Amino acid sequence: METKSVQLPVYYFGTPIALITTINVAGNVNITPMSSAWALGDRIVLGLSETSQGRENLLRERQAVLNFPDASLWQSVEAIARLTGRNPVPEHKKKYGYTYASDKLASLGLTTVASEIVRPYRIQECPLQIEVELLASHDPALPLPGSPESFQILETRIVKCHAHESILRLDGNHIDTEQWKPLFYIFRNYATSSQNLGGTFKA
Repeated sequence: METKSVQLPVYYFGTPIALITTINVAGNVNITPMSSAWALGDRIVLGLSETSQGRENLLRERQAVLNFPDASLWQSVEAIARLTGRNPVPEHKKKYGYTYASDKLASLGLTTVASEIVRPYRIQECPLQIEVELLASHDPALPLPGSPESFQILETRIVKCHAHESILRLDGNHIDTEQWKPLFYIFRNYATSSQNLGGTFKA
């Protein structure tokens, strides 16, 4: 197959979307939609922009919940995509049409439920909900090219995991990937998995 050198505008090659719930200074819940996360063992590493209210809350409170929506919730995720918990709204976000919302949950119409270990609430409609605590934060080695803001890499540790029974195997401790349809963000488009091709030897 022939290839061509390209300069892509984004490199979101496909990661699950998470709705991060954190606690604002006022004590209410903030929701941060994001798609820059990866897991290794009991650690989940997040990439959040420096103007993210969720990043600020996580650094201060050191707790969060990563709520993973399924494909049925993509319109709810898009409904809050242009809402920010930062007031005033950062100038570069204003240009994209962001507006301030003190309560994003009201815009979503979703249900919160108390977590077991951390303070931030979970989102009941999300099939996978992971309570985490912050272990460390790291500044980038270089700024993002062409971006008006920087980001931070946040290392978190899983302290509790919740899953809808409908996406669990009969043993109750494994995700049934035939039933679980995570919402992916791929090159600024929403997508989901369509077929289970088989498990690895570790599955």
